[in-house]
Amino acid sequence: MQAEDMEVPIINNLNDNGDRLRPKGKDAFRDQQKESESSMESPNLEFEYGDTDTLTAELSELYSYTEEPEFALNRDYFEEDFRSHARSRRWIELPAEEQRAYVMRLLDALEVTDRDKRLKVSRAILYLAQGAFDECDSEADVLRWSRHNVFLLYDMGIFTALLELLSMEIDNNQACSSAVRKPAISLADSTELRVLLSIMYLMVETIRVRTEDDGPEWKAAREAFRNELASPLYNGEPFALLLFTMVTKFCSMNAPHFPMKKVLLLLWKTTLFTLGGFEELQELKVRRREQLELPPLPEDSIRVVRAMRAASPPATAMELIEQQQQQQKRGRRSRRPLVKQDSLDTYNERDPFKNDDARDEEEDGEDADSGIEGEVDPLDRDVIIQPPPPPPPLRPPTERISFPKGLPWAPKVREKDIEHFLETSRNKFIGFTLGSDVETLVGLPRPIHESVKTLKQHKYVSIAEVQMKREEELQQCPLTLGEEEVEDTPAETLYLGMLPNLSQFVIALLKLLLAAAPTSKAKTDSINILADVLPEEMP
Repeated sequence: MQAEDMEVPIINNLNDNGDRLRPKGKDAFRDQQKESESSMESPNLEFEYGDTDTLTAELSELYSYTEEPEFALNRDYFEEDFRSHARSRRWIELPAEEQRAYVMRLLDALEVTDRDKRLKVSRAILYLAQGAFDECDSEADVLRWSRHNVFLLYDMGIFTALLELLSMEIDNNQACSSAVRKPAISLADSTELRVLLSIMYLMVETIRVRTEDDGPEWKAAREAFRNELASPLYNGEPFALLLFTMVTKFCSMNAPHFPMKKVLLLLWKTTLFTLGGFEELQELKVRRREQLELPPLPEDSIRVVRAMRAASPPATAMELIEQQQQQQKRGRRSRRPLVKQDSLDTYNERDPFKNDDARDEEEDGEDADSGIEGEVDPLDRDVIIQPPPPPPPLRPPTERISFPKGLPWAPKVREKDIEHFLETSRNKFIGFTLGSDVETLVGLPRPIHESVKTLKQHKYVSIAEVQMKREEELQQCPLTLGEEEVEDTPAETLYLGMLPNLSQFVIALLKLLLAAAPTSKAKTDSINILADVLPEEMP
């Protein structure tokens, strides 16, 4: 075949079906970046910076995929026991009096000595807390009946009975010793604990969430439940402290069968319910600053973070290499004089202390730059024929002002920061210091005066500084000032209970964090946090 007879195909970006081919490699990355930069109407990330997600999402976080067969098991145990109480009727059809009577019957059955019977009754209660899903037609009905059943269970005293059973399971030395000797711990080793913790989590999370349909009885029950969880009614300690004890016992390898995911979720929701979230914390800060006669907060940092736009992802390695190669080629082909940064020009225009020395320095710099520019590499002499193109026009200063660079909240300066700045300045310009005096500025140059004035404008006195100053005064004059009056709050009660073993709690939480962190190396010496996820028989 001769060269004239060969058909040259037309190079295009269409396949056999006429569809446009997708770019490959770095072209695909470049196109994606252009699309993301050019589309100004693209919505922001659908993420809300808050304490919790929706109720449905928070309830689904409790379960794992290996627990799916247990939903049907809970329903079967409930129907088996419910038939003997109300034949040919459903739970949602019973009047309120009969529902309370049946819950009272379940409460009495929790006190039997047979472990298997207690587990069946606990599963029946869990089915009610899950909303009696087999008798509902939609997800909204399941959530509505779950809320109704949870308030009914709390009103009948189920939570207190579950707490006693939980304490028994924690102190069960036989189960702990068998779990320690067992080489592989699975889902079956923590069945009783998982059922109890699931019921308690559903009760805490459901009662914690407020809705518009809540009546006066449910609102009163919510406040009573919150006070009950925060007060030291359970063996002289708050409920959250009992869960912290479970965490330390698990991390010390004395109880490796504890379902740690459910324990941490219940601990988080209990702490959130008793101490409050971001909104309650902000209200407490504002109220406390008013009591201490401090200036109000400049802004709410949580609201500022919620309004911030999500940061764009960093450039890929391929894009960085390509950009570096283009800069190298541009540097070899053209040699431009050094250009001073635009931000320095703007600063010099606004600087009240600017003198004529800066102009002399600029002239000297231009002479030096012209000398550097005149030197041409012999290899590039035939390439550089035309003068270098003019630099691109700089953006007007109005655009820089409309898009500020920095955090969108006001800076905060402490009293110690001002003292440290003045101490450094006095050592430099005067040669001696004046201690904690922040008012005397004699002998310091004018720019230091302006800096101190700016620092004082952003001075911020925190509540912690006032408390530490009060503690120092009490230690210096204990007889004159007397004892400190500490307000009895849920946070203070929990802190008093955690203080003797606070370091152990912190170390235990750190171990769990390290065990859950992803890594490329095998974790042979770390704790097993998948004990409540692995099935009894591996597939």
